[in-house]
Amino acid sequence: MLLRVFSFLLLLVFCSSCHFFKSDTKQIEKQLLDTIVDFSTVDNSPSFAVCDSLINKEKKDNCFRLTIHEYIAKSLTKNTIKVKDSINEVVFVYLVINTEGKVTLKEIKSSEKVVKEIPNLDSIISVSLQGFPKMYPAIKRGIPVVTQYKLPIRIRQKKDVETN
Repeated sequence: MLLRVFSFLLLLVFCSSCHFFKSDTKQIEKQLLDTIVDFSTVDNSPSFAVCDSLINKEKKDNCFRLTIHEYIAKSLTKNTIKVKDSINEVVFVYLVINTEGKVTLKEIKSSEKVVKEIPNLDSIISVSLQGFPKMYPAIKRGIPVVTQYKLPIRIRQKKDVETN
């Protein structure tokens, strides 16, 4: 009798330590992780052709930011903007980059002072978006996706002094 109990316990220890009886929780966890998609981030940010040769993701993002700021700044400096009161404010421009890499203006958030002093700011920025160089869309899981980009623009304009 004692031999039977001992052999039963020994068999139970061997069976419980075997991988055959172990549930495959790692496979289930991997499958769950594989199906969860974070839509707030992308694998590759949008980029311009000049930034495409960079491998480091951070450098590529910085290149994209600098290039987009350069083109908007060049466009804004081409326009003569006259104001009645000095302005030194930040305007937020929301851009949408579609799956083909085309940029459209979604909205501009600015103070009432900026709207009052520069009522045609949205049209100036819209025109500047048309002159963008080739852009590649953001990539998520190997698929081009639509992204929104928030572009802060500091507007500093001194009050026009009219001479008589």
